[in-house]
Amino acid sequence: MLNNNDNASSLIDEIIKGIENVKGEEIQVMDLNNIENTPCKYFIICSGNSNTQVMAIVNSIIKKVSKKIQEKPLHTEGLEAAEWVLIDYINVVVHVFQRKTREFYNIEELWGDAKSTLVTSNY
Repeated sequence: MLNNNDNASSLIDEIIKGIENVKGEEIQVMDLNNIENTPCKYFIICSGNSNTQVMAIVNSIIKKVSKKIQEKPLHTEGLEAAEWVLIDYINVVVHVFQRKTREFYNIEELWGDAKSTLVTSNY
């Protein structure tokens, strides 16, 4: 997916595969490298249609990344409500939203200076 030499590329690829495995929608990768004072290098944002699907996406990501590249998230939050779950892999932060919550917070616009790529799904 990405042409950089850091290990973020393989992490991002596995995260996207994890999202696609359970039909996560509107997958967007935001490159924050050229923005000062950012919390990480990349955001990956996707949507699910219910609490159940959001949890399935989160579990799929964590399982896929752990199995393929042996990385575990530093921190995960939002699991209780499953409206917006954040998975922190330090340089890559994943945001798994329910659609209405994603529209409300609109973090893509908040980080509008980032280079953004919409991922076309393979399922």
